Amino acid sequence: QVQLQESGGGLVQTGGSLELACAFSGTAFSNYVVAWFRQAPGKGREFVAAVSRGGGPASAESVKGRFTIVRDNAKNTVFLQMNSLKPEDTAVYYCAARPEAATLKIRSRANDYDSWGQGTQVTVSS
Repeated sequence: QVQLQESGGGLVQTGGSLELACAFSGTAFSNYVVAWFRQAPGKGREFVAAVSRGGGPASAESVKGRFTIVRDNAKNTVFLQMNSLKPEDTAVYYCAARPEAATLKIRSRANDYDSWGQGTQVTVSS
């Protein structure tokens, strides 16, 4: 059974940076696509970024150029480096994973993922 544990959230000022980590355990990490989603109060779950089995990244337009996703297969961990943070980035950030046969495939719909972490709060003050 896949287990995902997020860490690294917190309170930061506008323009600041945070790095989130998603620790993966339970089965072969290399077989899984891993993504980050976020959910602000009163809103639906929104795709942020994902990384394929082969390490290829994809990100939402709203975070392109500011957020970077990287997977470290030696540590079974996916990192989300968030720079130039804005108040609209405030949300609970969730890590999600799903097994994927194709090395380069990435999925951006929440319904495509069947394993989720508990979430970590990111708050950006203005």
